Amino acid sequence: MTLTPNDPRLLTPGPLTTSHETKEAMLHDWGSRDQAFIDTTARVRQKLLEIANATETHVCVPLQGSGTFVVEAALCTLIPRDGKALILINGAYGKRMTKILDYVNRAYIIQETLEDTPPDIAALEAALKADSAITHVLIIHCETTSGILNPIREVADVVKAHGRSFIIDAMSAFGAVPLDASEVHFDAMMASSNKCLEGVPGIGFAIIREETLKTCEGNAHSLSLDLYDQWVAMEATAQWRFTPPIHVIVAFDKAIEQFEAEGGVAARGARYGENCRILIDGMAELGFETLLSHNLQAPIIVTFKMPADPAFDFQVFYDRVKNAGYVLYPGKLTVAPSFRIGCIGHLGNDDIRAALKVMQGILKDMGVSNGAPAEAT
Repeated sequence: MTLTPNDPRLLTPGPLTTSHETKEAMLHDWGSRDQAFIDTTARVRQKLLEIANATETHVCVPLQGSGTFVVEAALCTLIPRDGKALILINGAYGKRMTKILDYVNRAYIIQETLEDTPPDIAALEAALKADSAITHVLIIHCETTSGILNPIREVADVVKAHGRSFIIDAMSAFGAVPLDASEVHFDAMMASSNKCLEGVPGIGFAIIREETLKTCEGNAHSLSLDLYDQWVAMEATAQWRFTPPIHVIVAFDKAIEQFEAEGGVAARGARYGENCRILIDGMAELGFETLLSHNLQAPIIVTFKMPADPAFDFQVFYDRVKNAGYVLYPGKLTVAPSFRIGCIGHLGNDDIRAALKVMQGILKDMGVSNGAPAEAT
């Protein structure tokens, strides 16, 4: 693995540590209408479809901006003004979907569970039976609020059986956790360049069932976020409608090349899974407990409960770990005080072990004798 010397190691869910080769790809300029760049865009779109095993059924529509840009674009292109969504929520990113739909005046209902609890499949089925007005079901694949991996296939089967449209925010899982369009029936999934595919921030993309997207003309509330119009224009001209993030796309192309050389989803998921195991085991030796049980934990980011030891101050711990070259991630949970450590990015097992050694030394210097949380009352 080729890391850029002296760069911090980002133990976050993305943006994340990228390879030196990916950064180096951005050291040139390209014309946005030049054939070489047009070919790069086409190659990236095709490779993303191949990763999802969706080349026969879906199209890939990239969009400038962060992951939230493409989530908003997909929801508001695919859900018509008279549609109604059922949102399965167990974290901050499910809640963000409600805010998007509030802004654009789309009807929705929610089924919410705690951040450490998967969606209730029986409740989903009951809701779809009871309310024929529901047209779309929305879910987060890996909810990085906690690191929980949601049961995508089970949800997809229920949604398909009831003839509704299924939309997946796969932002933090795509490229490391399998999502095969031939096995999981979805109308759209959204992800971004700066997650498990290890590119840099600046592009989101949606993989959308072509026959579904063909029916979406006029749905969008925004010109720049209209994925139907973006797709039609790209199919007609092979170019972006508006100025593309050229350097980001070229870096993403290089990152995907490295992803394939590593062995694709299986190999990347295996590396992240081993990073996750080493991290959890190493933190357990220091007394720390994870929020999630093993069967719910995605190999993306791990939530650790805050230690009860009064000598532990998270901000002091965070700052000292950062000064040592490793960037952690604050917690977002309401169910328990917590902080998070990511397992993804261009990092290997030795990087995780080195981070654990740093954290162990800092905890000792802080006078923290044990990372165990307070006992539940």
